[in-house]
Order: sequence, then C-alpha cells, then structure tokens
Amino acid sequence: MGRKERKTSVIEKKKEVTVSLENLGLKIYEQMDKGYFPSIEMPSRSTENIYYDPNFRQFILGDRKVRRTARNIRHIKPFTQLVWAAFFSHELTTQRKTSTLRDVYYSAQAYEMTFKDQQESNNIITDLETILGFSREDFNIFPEERSAVFGDLTIEYTVPGYEGKTLNLTSHPDGVLIGPALTSSEFIETTADKVIAIEKGGLFTRFIEESVHKKFNAILVLTAGQAPRATRHFIRRLNKELNLPVYIFTDGDPWGMHIAMVIISGSANAAHLRELTTPDAKWSGVWATDIVNYKLPTDPLDEVDVKRLYELQRDPRYKDPLWQREIKTFLKIKRKAEQEAFSRYGLTYIVDEYLPAKLKETK
Repeated sequence: MGRKERKTSVIEKKKEVTVSLENLGLKIYEQMDKGYFPSIEMPSRSTENIYYDPNFRQFILGDRKVRRTARNIRHIKPFTQLVWAAFFSHELTTQRKTSTLRDVYYSAQAYEMTFKDQQESNNIITDLETILGFSREDFNIFPEERSAVFGDLTIEYTVPGYEGKTLNLTSHPDGVLIGPALTSSEFIETTADKVIAIEKGGLFTRFIEESVHKKFNAILVLTAGQAPRATRHFIRRLNKELNLPVYIFTDGDPWGMHIAMVIISGSANAAHLRELTTPDAKWSGVWATDIVNYKLPTDPLDEVDVKRLYELQRDPRYKDPLWQREIKTFLKIKRKAEQEAFSRYGLTYIVDEYLPAKLKETK
C-alpha cells in the first residue's frame, strides 16, 4: 500500500467512525419520533456465542443477538449509559480529542451519568464497539498502559497541533511510546524488512543497545507483557500496510505463549473486532525446546503453569504441530525460562547467536 492510499485509508476510517456514531443516534431519534420505545440490538458476547473461526484465524461472535430496550425498566440504565457513551465518543472524534478509559468513567459524572465502577463503564464501551464494529481506539478512547517502538520508520502526525510534523522512531534511545498520537499517525517511509515484538523491557533495551534494528533491519516493538490493544493494532498496521513480517519473542512459559498467540489471533474478549490480529506473525521463542537445546537456567513450572498448559493444549488456536510440540515439551521437562536466561553465555549472546538462528528457523 502506497503512502497516498494509506493516507486516504486513515481519513476514510475516521469518517466511517463518525458516521456510524451519528447513524446510531439518528436511529434512536427516529424510533422516539415515531412514538416507539427506542431499542438497540447487538451481537451477544456470551461464551456460548464465541467460537474460533479457522478462516479468520481468530475468535468471532456467532449469530445470537441481544436486544436492549427502553421499554424494559431493567434496561433503561444501561441503555442510557450506552447512548451517553456514543455521544461522548462522537464528541471526542469530531473535536479530535482523546480520553482514557479512566477519564470516561469520571467524565460521565459531569453529565450526571453514573457508573457504579469503572468496570461498568468499560463494559458499556465494549457494548458500543460490538454494535458499531469499531474499536474504542477508533473512538479515541485508550487504556492507560503503553508500550514502545524503536526503528527506522518515519511517521507523520495527524493529531491537532502536530499535523504534518514527522518523526523517525529512532529519535529516542528508550523508544517512542505507542500512544494515541502514534497509533493515529501515517507511515511515511522505512528501510526495515521485519518487525520484532519483544515481551520484556530489559531485552528491548538490550536490542536497542546492540543495534538490532540495524543489524537485522528491523522495527522493534516492546509489548510490555500482554500487548495492549493499541499496540496489537499498530503491529497489524506494520504488517498489512508496510508488508513487514512479524516475529514475536517472549519468555519460555505458557504465559509467553499466550502473549504471542493474542498478537497472532486475538482473544475471546475481542471477538467482536477484526483489526487487532496479525495472523501470519510467528512465535519465534523462547520455546520449550530452546530451553533444552540451549541448556538455559530454569525455574520449575508450578501448578498454575501446568494447568494453563493443559488449557492451551485444548485451545483450537494451538492445534498446529509447532505449538503442540512445545506444549508437550513444557509438560515433559516441567521447567520454564525467561528471555534473560541467555545472559549466562554473555550479554550479547542472544543477539549474536540466538536471534539470527531463530529468525532463520521461523522465516
């Protein structure tokens, strides 16, 4: 996708989000204008309506619907909260402002709209996502957590006050935060030919220090544990818009496997969304077989780890031979290892020996 096409796509997406919010409001207004109790229908997010689709390579929602109507006294509060959330999201998108999930919770009080806690307001935002098919980030609502990116990619800001300004993502030695301004930016140019996503901050810093972005022609992304949705969307954009293959490096344990899989195929909680996954991304390690082959320092798996491995073994997303092999190996050796374990061979071993071998193996 060329720069012009990418810019057009960003602009069109913003228009679609605004129009979808306005159409929701118009639908409710027309129902009331005709003398009807307003109602909204949305896909059910119950576990019975979530299933894995091998074609999409992610969890999706089934055909079951739920209806929320002002006719039902039990629905009046969540219905009103939903309408307010749509109004607030429209204000954000049209005024080109951003908010956090926490801000949404407190902002409601200025409109005398009450939520018993933030989880309730978060759930209403998720309802809005489900109805309209856009993510909360498209409504300019972001979580608090942030991750970072470093590499030869020049972006152009689209946020007010910075429009037209460019930034190369090697400009800060600690990486650039993946926040609202970055996720809404346009990609201008890059010399990179791959993306390396990294679970741990320590290894991300080590990779910057050792110039991995130059040695391996890569854009480095710190997921900081489980990648926030904005980061997963950013990784997807790098893959789809710039045609860059994605390689994921995590700790060698069931939780690291899950961090990689969520980037690849999403989660059940986001089954109503389509633009958070990178299905062709590769989990490149740390594998259980790496623990054996590289004789890494380890810790024993505890009961929770073992239980999690059996859950992954049954999960349809992990049915491919590589995933099944690694799960069985973890269960056999009953050990786990962190990314930092390679330091037993020296500070640069992971860059000099392990990384090139794994990139070649999972290419």
